[in-house]
Amino acid sequence: MKRFRYVFDPLCVACCALYAFNRWGIKPHTHLAFFRFWFNDLLVIPCALPPLLQVYRWLKLRWHDQQPSAAEIFGHLVLWSALFEWAGPHLMRGTTGDWRDVVAYSAGGFAAFICWRVRPIAEAIPS
Repeated sequence: MKRFRYVFDPLCVACCALYAFNRWGIKPHTHLAFFRFWFNDLLVIPCALPPLLQVYRWLKLRWHDQQPSAAEIFGHLVLWSALFEWAGPHLMRGTTGDWRDVVAYSAGGFAAFICWRVRPIAEAIPS
């Protein structure tokens, strides 16, 4: 199996580019709720998890360079959902929790898991 490239993973790079394009190119110029409130939430797992896993690797908390596992994705999804949508609104003024953000994190995490699993399988098939 090919080594996971962390921040240089094609999915991470593409999703970070989409995040930036939405943040500065689309969101300020549209009134569509999807792009204003949930599009960037779809990108949380594919954008934020690879750099964090790289830090874990440097700190020897992750002992392999394989694609993120379901447990890694799900664990961070639960942690970030609780932190951003429950604890954050309780601790910080001016923020609110939104269950639709959790749905977007989950959808993005599921899509990332599929992308990270399908690509290594496709690379392993002899041509």
